[in-house]
Amino acid sequence: MQEKGNISIHTENIFPIIKKFLYSDHEIFLRELVSNAVDATQKVKRLSSLGEFKGELGDLMVEVSFDKEKKTLTISDHGIGMTAEEIKKYINQVAFSGATEFMEKFKEAKDANEIIGKFGLGFYSAFMVAHKVELNTLSYQEGAQPARWTCDGSTEFEITDGDRTTRGTDIILHINEDSEEFLDEHKLRGILDKYCRFLPVPIKFGTKTEREPDGEDEEGKPKYKEITVDDIINNTTPIWTKSPSELTDEDYLNFYRELYPMSEEPLFWIHLNVDYPFNLTGVLYFPKVKNEFEIQRNKIKLFSRQVFITDEVKDIVPEFLMLLHGVIDSPDIPLNVSRSFLQADGNVKKINNYITKKVGDKLSELFKADRKAYEEKWPDIGLFVKYGMITEEKFHDKAKDFVLLPNVKKEYFTLNEYKDKVGELQTDKDGNVIYLYSNDAAKQHTFIAAAERKDYDVLEMNHPIDTHFIAQLEQKLEKTQLKRVDADIIDNLIPKEITVESVLSEDQSKEVKELFEKAINKTTMNVDVIGLNPEELPVTVTMDEFMRRMKDMAKTGGGGMMSFYGNLPDNYKVSVNGNHKLIRRMLEESDAAKKESLARQAFDLALLSQGMLTGADLTDFVNRSVDLIGA
Repeated sequence: MQEKGNISIHTENIFPIIKKFLYSDHEIFLRELVSNAVDATQKVKRLSSLGEFKGELGDLMVEVSFDKEKKTLTISDHGIGMTAEEIKKYINQVAFSGATEFMEKFKEAKDANEIIGKFGLGFYSAFMVAHKVELNTLSYQEGAQPARWTCDGSTEFEITDGDRTTRGTDIILHINEDSEEFLDEHKLRGILDKYCRFLPVPIKFGTKTEREPDGEDEEGKPKYKEITVDDIINNTTPIWTKSPSELTDEDYLNFYRELYPMSEEPLFWIHLNVDYPFNLTGVLYFPKVKNEFEIQRNKIKLFSRQVFITDEVKDIVPEFLMLLHGVIDSPDIPLNVSRSFLQADGNVKKINNYITKKVGDKLSELFKADRKAYEEKWPDIGLFVKYGMITEEKFHDKAKDFVLLPNVKKEYFTLNEYKDKVGELQTDKDGNVIYLYSNDAAKQHTFIAAAERKDYDVLEMNHPIDTHFIAQLEQKLEKTQLKRVDADIIDNLIPKEITVESVLSEDQSKEVKELFEKAINKTTMNVDVIGLNPEELPVTVTMDEFMRRMKDMAKTGGGGMMSFYGNLPDNYKVSVNGNHKLIRRMLEESDAAKKESLARQAFDLALLSQGMLTGADLTDFVNRSVDLIGA
């Protein structure tokens, strides 16, 4: 048998189109060819189970091999094989009316899995690296004759008698000069490990040496001998293909270690398994995420029928869960024709919603089952929950029952619990409940202590995402405001009907104000003399809550007006406690220079308590302190 002809396409050469538009990453060819071999193998198993193939299945392994001298790379299987007529049908009739229509038809392909799952475009990716491709095949059908197909990358092909004696297909790639890197064992093993690590049919790539028992020596100690065995590079039954009831915690942990050998153990995991209205399996792990913004995206791997597709899953997985690790496998995820990226589709949104619901259910279950253990995990999982509440309305509705608010004493409260705790005492004169919080308990200890003297509670909000979480809490909680504990003096943060009057006269207040303005000599510091409890500090330096929050949001990427506020110079409020004994002493001091020195010292102490005293100002403060002690 010998037949020559032209591949049935109406464009001069399909291969440059494939290279340029479909497959930007050349290593994809190996995924496509091995996947095709696996498909062919599974089809013969299916036919056998249906009784349509009555022969011996034999070894159903797929083998990848290469010959550096001949510059060939071969993918062999023992699948269904093809007849000469099937070669013409599946290989030659790539029937497109032209390059333009070809691109239009398949760049938005809805059924790309089917296009690629059969011999066709996936097969033609071979020409990205080969100047000639041979296909040597024998069909499973009784009486079938072996056939060989050869093509040099043009539209011309040749079909001749093949020499294969067993069912299946060999694809031999004659590697071109530009692609000889694909004749390197290390390179090929890396590609196979990336794309074929969990394929459902054993993939052989060379051999390896193992030790096996070989009796005992004269002293009765066990002996071993080295044997050569096939090197099977894949795990054909990864845990996501099994039922959760078959698996132990150790199975999940071992799989995590296999995927992420350098990572800490995960906090917990979620096994995904749904077959309606779409097919989806997988395991998602919650990693330990510390208080830095450890945005390690692209840790979730997307598979389609155990073939690795991509680790870019932003459309499938909700934004707030992009920090999770694990795998998702779905044949229903619509891919472009090269399987390189996702297409917009209703199933993607359904899957996204399903994953959101599963995560919410899991967190709710953990919270209800063991509150103490959940609280211990909160420093790690709090980021996921808060991020989810900010970005996903449906998740917010579920998470409001298990989100936790920690205070500076390391106590944890749900939203309802915290409202009950502070609602009465921390309500201001206008009926607003004020939640005080700190983003740095050590630095803001002076202000926290002032709040605690009034039996107020202070929350701990020290993660960059908390700026946005606080804004959402104020939006969602009725008549509730959040104020950072150092945003003002405590009496102004939660103003009550009863206030402390200043003992200073109007003239004395004016004198004190002018004295401090002269001593500070900074336009960014706005002095105000007020009446406070004599036990409070003589001077307090604060930044307005609104301004500070806008600046914090600008630092974490807020745009619009937040960027405007972020670019404004820092302005502070200097609150002078007219009822403090130091202020009385200053007024009684006759030496003008000493008066000013005391005012500056009190102001610098306030800066020091905020960690704002640095450089030459700090040196001056130290020297002034020594002088005052000596006096």
